Amino acid sequence: MELVANWNYPTSYILGAGRINSLAENALAMDMKRPLIVTDPGLATFEFMQNMHTALNMAGLGAQVFSDIKANPTGGNVAGGVAVYREGGHDGVIAVGGGSALDAAKAIALVAGQTGTLWDYVGDENVAKVNADAVPPIIAVPTTAGTGSEVGRASVITDENAHIKKIVFHPKMMPGLVIADPELTVGLPAGLTAATGMDALSHNLEAYCAPGYHPMAVGISVEGMRLIKDWLPVAFKDGSNIEARSHMLVASSMGATAFQRGLGAMHALAHPLGALYDAHHGTLNAVLMPYVLVANKPVIENRIDDLTRMLGFEKTGFTPFLDWVLETRESLKMPHTLAEIGIDDSKAALVGQMAAVDPTADTNSILFDAAIYSEIFRKSVRGKL
Repeated sequence: MELVANWNYPTSYILGAGRINSLAENALAMDMKRPLIVTDPGLATFEFMQNMHTALNMAGLGAQVFSDIKANPTGGNVAGGVAVYREGGHDGVIAVGGGSALDAAKAIALVAGQTGTLWDYVGDENVAKVNADAVPPIIAVPTTAGTGSEVGRASVITDENAHIKKIVFHPKMMPGLVIADPELTVGLPAGLTAATGMDALSHNLEAYCAPGYHPMAVGISVEGMRLIKDWLPVAFKDGSNIEARSHMLVASSMGATAFQRGLGAMHALAHPLGALYDAHHGTLNAVLMPYVLVANKPVIENRIDDLTRMLGFEKTGFTPFLDWVLETRESLKMPHTLAEIGIDDSKAALVGQMAAVDPTADTNSILFDAAIYSEIFRKSVRGKL
């Protein structure tokens, strides 16, 4: 079944195969004349990127490409993009790629018209320092189905000097338009399909388990997990399945919409591990997921029981859900331990300290201290559930 849709939730969102062909007209409609295309080094060489660049130029848009972005984008990457933006006299940002490129692009857009550096705008107390009128329009074109950064008002950027991932937030960082074209995700390798899909699952799952009252986020997270349960295995086995790719793009965006309710210990650990070891964020969340579920079990057991009923599990309850996570991860050929991706537990104390103060720890189901986070980390390294 072909999926085509136009939504305005939480921002303008157009979905469907071939919708990337509307990029130039939409950029013009958003008053862009010289957009900066921000992407990652790998995607920069793809044929669709070259076609996109040509289409923009043929429409009279003086587009330029910036692609000096790491897998875990850094403040230096953002500063480099800001310099290119200013030197080129650009007036908009087109963010193309997975979470790394999208996060970097949004941060570049935030800082490009300001007088300070990126780190001047970190923290709720610094949001008011941003000149909102100076933030240019942003179009987001996701090419993976994981982070959902295309519908987010924040970016996670690594401070390479402090080796800490920092969250930069501002309402104007929300892209004004998302073009979700599943054809752009067809070339995603099976391994990245798995890792990004598990990342989308982690967003929906942690949003569902977070405390606080937000029934809209809960409803979105449940449907996001249903889509992932049904369609991630299909996309993994057959990357050319446009219907599966479409559903996964939507599930990814749903996860980022739902986690307005909060995230939790998976991300509280994944952020310092990404900063310290430069490991893939989705893979980290995939590995950490069952260990965090077990740690949170005393508080979330009843909620997970409800979830298994809503998702149509034959056997309901916490244990069948945990078994499903483990089986899904294995079927996607994802690692079971952090040791398998080259991470040992020599920095367990530091990781625990960093996780306990990560902003996402505030909305975990249980407020763990540094010692508990260190123990979850050790278990994730050694494979002890």
